[in-house]
Amino acid sequence: MSEEKKLFKVTIDNIQVEVEAGTTILMAARKIGGDVVPPTMCYYSKLDKTGGYCRTCLVRVAAGSAADPRPMPKLVASCRTQVMDGMIVENITNPAVLEARKGVVEFLLLNHPLDCPVCDQAGECDLQDLSYEHGKEGTRYEFKRRTFERIDLGPYIQLHMTRCILCYRCVHTANQVAGQREHGVLDRGDHAQIATYIQKSLDSNMIGNVIDVCPVGALTDRTFRFKQRVWFTKPVDAHRDCPECSGRVRLWFRGDDVLRVTARKDQWGEVEEWICNTCRFDKKEKSDWTIEGPTRLDRHSVINAGHYVGVEKPKETFKEVMNGRDPKLLMDIHTISDVNQVDLHGIPGPATSATFNGNPTATGTNITDVKEGIGRNQHGTDSTNANTP
Repeated sequence: MSEEKKLFKVTIDNIQVEVEAGTTILMAARKIGGDVVPPTMCYYSKLDKTGGYCRTCLVRVAAGSAADPRPMPKLVASCRTQVMDGMIVENITNPAVLEARKGVVEFLLLNHPLDCPVCDQAGECDLQDLSYEHGKEGTRYEFKRRTFERIDLGPYIQLHMTRCILCYRCVHTANQVAGQREHGVLDRGDHAQIATYIQKSLDSNMIGNVIDVCPVGALTDRTFRFKQRVWFTKPVDAHRDCPECSGRVRLWFRGDDVLRVTARKDQWGEVEEWICNTCRFDKKEKSDWTIEGPTRLDRHSVINAGHYVGVEKPKETFKEVMNGRDPKLLMDIHTISDVNQVDLHGIPGPATSATFNGNPTATGTNITDVKEGIGRNQHGTDSTNANTP
């Protein structure tokens, strides 16, 4: 018989839990769940060597262990600190931890643009949630924010470095999942940025997963940009037989159109199974997939609005009123409008009035997505047009 693993008793916010030796404070807190779990922006349990960059998961160790009950002198990153038997940890019960976390959030937002109204990540952005739950109302930063031009990293991914918080998740994903890394962190200090060497494209067939791991809107799907707000779409779990990945994905519908395909995520917002570029970018027809059912999202977000499950269709009484006769069609909307004939996931850009008025393939150019405008991006906005407020 194998030896029974030794369990450590750890107390987090006055709640005791037993975990195996080598477990971090963060994973012990996740075992408890609820508000006890510290927020994370850089840690990813599915990837090795992550964590320790953003410092949002800071906690106070009030007692190091039963053998040595002295407190640790400084706040520690829970994603990198392993538990000891008898350790006592304070998270939301300690005002100093909450105040320090506000400072960390303020630091992460120093250069982040206030472009949530035009950002495709809005509604499912970890930084939005972090700012709302742990941030301050204002900022003390008075200097000019750093800005970058947007870069297309191949045909499917766009990098908007102005929004990046340098969590390094995409770098680890390229190393460990995609099998090859063509991008990384260049320069140091306040000049550090995620970039490729001489703007080389990302060509691996698994590289699309960097979009899913990005906690902000720095890496976005070019095939989905500006096509729809995420809370107007309906997530559905689906699968297909794929020779390159598991084929288990999440489809985002608007009507009968599949606007985008993403990997499935767990309650911590982490990818359950990595998917390939073929499933993510090329299979956007409903007929390509076997639908399993509506997605049950755990996150508190507007994405959950209106996604009703188990609703019973009301009984049709019109025929009963008309003594069994079917209602007469007075007007067929398809004869006077092309609205329902537009294939939203098939057009390369945002729809305009021309798209619905006789030219279903017409697309517009959103002013916030113009990469070459008048002058440089001086205001920290999402546009390179100097006249944009």
